[in-house]
Amino acid sequence: MIEAISFSLFGKPYRNISKPQLVNTVNNKDTVVELEFRIGKNHYRVKRGIKPNLFEIYQNNKMISQSSNVRDYQKHLESNILKLNHKSFHQIVVLGSSSFVPFMELPKAARREVIEDLLDIQIFSKMNIVVKEKISNLKQKIKDIEASLEIIREKNKLQKKFIVDLTEMNNEYIEQRKTMIEKNTEEILMLQSENDSNQEWISKKSKSVYQDIEEYTNKRNDADSNRKSLLSRIKSVVKNAKFYDVNDFCPTCTQPIAEEVKKEKIGQLKTEATEVQSELKKTENNLKDFDGMLSQLKELSEETRFRNQKISANNASIKQLNKQNVSIENEINDITSVRSDIDRAHEEMADLNEQYNQTLTMKDETIESLNYSEAMSEMLKDKGIKTKIISEYIPVMNSMVNKYLQMLDFFVSFHLDENFEEKIKSRHRDEFSYGSFSEGEKQRINLALMMTWRQIAKLKNSAATNLLIMDEVMDSSIDIEGIDGLQEILSVMKEDSNIFIISHRNELKDKSIFDSTITFKKDQNFSCIERSYHTGGLEST
Repeated sequence: MIEAISFSLFGKPYRNISKPQLVNTVNNKDTVVELEFRIGKNHYRVKRGIKPNLFEIYQNNKMISQSSNVRDYQKHLESNILKLNHKSFHQIVVLGSSSFVPFMELPKAARREVIEDLLDIQIFSKMNIVVKEKISNLKQKIKDIEASLEIIREKNKLQKKFIVDLTEMNNEYIEQRKTMIEKNTEEILMLQSENDSNQEWISKKSKSVYQDIEEYTNKRNDADSNRKSLLSRIKSVVKNAKFYDVNDFCPTCTQPIAEEVKKEKIGQLKTEATEVQSELKKTENNLKDFDGMLSQLKELSEETRFRNQKISANNASIKQLNKQNVSIENEINDITSVRSDIDRAHEEMADLNEQYNQTLTMKDETIESLNYSEAMSEMLKDKGIKTKIISEYIPVMNSMVNKYLQMLDFFVSFHLDENFEEKIKSRHRDEFSYGSFSEGEKQRINLALMMTWRQIAKLKNSAATNLLIMDEVMDSSIDIEGIDGLQEILSVMKEDSNIFIISHRNELKDKSIFDSTITFKKDQNFSCIERSYHTGGLEST
């Protein structure tokens, strides 16, 4: 039941297990929970499932729009309907012995979060988030304005320099520019002369170089082919000579080979081998000559390519120099209209000064708004308004906690300060902390705090609930006196609350504060109701 409620309301297990572990291991699907409850006059129904995934919220039988994503839909349920998050659910609705983390064992930030939920002052945190975002935007705006001011200052500086440059232009400056044009022209003539020389060399030296390379390449290929053929003939001659040297009979007809025939054949083959060797040597000499000629032709080709590249580079330089000369001539021509340019420059500077003053005023206004926002942020921080409100409730909380501790037969003085740090005095003189007590005494403190949070929530109408579930709380370290005190508290609470006690203690069945008892057992790995009966009524199985 606890897992079902926790999963339905918050989409996560109550215990410290993964969400997929909630799925039934028999059919591995159709994990669907529907939870109905009322808040005031409104009836709500939350439907949530796994495999398939499902999350729907109904208000008065009408589904609330799911236009936003699942996270925003969950936030709407917790913030606008339940006004309770999963952490506060553990502190107010369910007190368990397994995954329950007592309030006193939570870190300060988590303690503050629970208290803020109870006192319904999260609005200040939300306001602070909005103000922080505004502060961030204002700071960014100031940075942008300062960047704009720097740009205007830089433009103003450049404008001043421009005016000075225009004013100081004179004939000497013009002569300097003309000298530059003459220097560029001389360099152009030198580059053109170098191009003419390279072009003449190319015309003389490389007129037929590519044809010669092709011709000698073909000759070399033919010579190389002839060399390979001669090598093959030498190999054949050697093979035939070896045959007559080692064989005395013909392998085909098996007749003996006469010695005169063998000598004659071997002599003919030696003569042929000498001729082939001579021709091979001649061919190899030709190959060397062709390779030398091709090497010279390729060097000539490379030189031609280099000179062509030099001509292209010179032409690019000539083009750039001509372009520079045109630009300088235009600059010289523009000097004649310098007076009108200076007047226009002064007008532009006046506009820049006006723009600078307006931007500076905007910066002052933004800084003032930032100061107000930072003051608001200070007020909305944890040590601001929230601390003031919490300090008003701290005495009430401490009074309630001590009241419940006495009802639980635990006579100590419990005090929680504005920083949610505890001071516990035993016999009103010895000071202890929460960790100083036994597990049974800690359980009393946990119960007293839980009852107090429920009362505070009810007073504030922030997270009031008529549901209380205690999971094996009475089975843990709490003793008989503590149980009697707890039952006294529960007997008062049950008038307007639905209280469920989950326990393994058989002696609790006969307690008169319980209206009914349900006993469960394991049957083929399923939890089943074994029997249920009312304390003063009929028993059913």
